[in-house]
Amino acid sequence: MDMSSFSLKGKIAWITGASYGIGFAIAEAYAAAGAKIVFNDINQELVDKGLKAYAEKGIDAKGYVCDVTSEEAVQALVKQIEAEVGMIDILVNNAGIIRRIPMIEMSAADFRKVIDVDLNAPFICAKAVIPSMIEKGHGKIINICSMMSELGRETVSAYAAAKGGLKMLTRNICSEYGEHNIQCNGIGPGYIATPQTAPLREKQPDGSRHPFDQFIIAKTPAARWGTPEDLQGPAVFLASDASNFVNGHILYVDGGILAYIGKQP
Repeated sequence: MDMSSFSLKGKIAWITGASYGIGFAIAEAYAAAGAKIVFNDINQELVDKGLKAYAEKGIDAKGYVCDVTSEEAVQALVKQIEAEVGMIDILVNNAGIIRRIPMIEMSAADFRKVIDVDLNAPFICAKAVIPSMIEKGHGKIINICSMMSELGRETVSAYAAAKGGLKMLTRNICSEYGEHNIQCNGIGPGYIATPQTAPLREKQPDGSRHPFDQFIIAKTPAARWGTPEDLQGPAVFLASDASNFVNGHILYVDGGILAYIGKQP
């Protein structure tokens, strides 16, 4: 096997919302594989935070402020990236939000906001890059889905609806544009140890695990939380020529949760 098929040398990768967390980890892996990194975030403060973090890793990234829910802003950003860096080879739709509110207490406005960021924005970003990918004769679109693309949980009705929709958008982009050598796949992270989930993993005053931490460990065959680094290999694979015949697939990186019914009480 020619291992060079995993290389991203010379590729331009745009990762949305990649100032920190999962998006940053994916961008770091892409840079190590040879890609030029472009990212955006919602405000200048986050972009500056990201640029500093990339510089500390020795990565020459380009950062832009862009609201990915605005079709006009996204179209303008893609034109700017093409003018300043080049045509985008890889798009990772990473930007996302969650609102943990019981469904009957959630306003329609809050529901729409989650759908807008987690589902409409990936549609808008993919729509913006596909024409150039068709022109170049290749392209990779990777949507950050979720286990909530398959499962429901209390208080995440909007998030689950959006991520379920994103799974089907992934399959439909494959269906419409596969003939143009465009592969659209998804990554479904399990529960990942990030600063955002740190409060759920704090030790209790008596030294025991947080109840939610106990729940996740019990439900995960790997018996641990994932790390952003666990997503790097799958992300590089789906962005590389090694996955050129993989299309419309959701790769769940969850330590086995979706395969597991749980221990008998």
